[in-house]
Amino acid sequence: MNLNQKIVSLLKRKKLKIVVAESCTGGMLSSAITSVSGSSKVFTLGLVAYSNQAKTSILKIPKKIISKYGAVSAQCCLAMVNNLSKISKSKVCVSITGIAGPKGGSKQKPVGLVYIGIRVGKKVVVNKSNFKNKGRLIIQKQTVKKTLNLLVKLIK
Repeated sequence: MNLNQKIVSLLKRKKLKIVVAESCTGGMLSSAITSVSGSSKVFTLGLVAYSNQAKTSILKIPKKIISKYGAVSAQCCLAMVNNLSKISKSKVCVSITGIAGPKGGSKQKPVGLVYIGIRVGKKVVVNKSNFKNKGRLIIQKQTVKKTLNLLVKLIK
């Protein structure tokens, strides 16, 4: 059983629904989950909030969080996952924000820096990873794999 199937099976067994708000992965996590037959029983919503405007208008991230910390920050990721929880009323929520590259990085926020927010019930975790600048697709795939692994650990 691959990781995608494992998470769908786990969510079904625990009778949980999942919602996702992605930025730098561009829908890849939603695609990974929905590629599994029967995922419609557990997958409710996949949102690609790529621009800051989408983050503020749809996910209701306060503009001051983005101006003070940036869209790629633990604070923004936390606000994304918490607001997604309020909007969706789902028990399992995931947010992803990062820099997939090849451009857009800085010394403070290099290409490959990704924040993954996961909320299961009242428990919230924000994970910071640096996948280095190994290429856009590799960073996106590594982010999805890391997210699925975190989900398995947090839901069990």
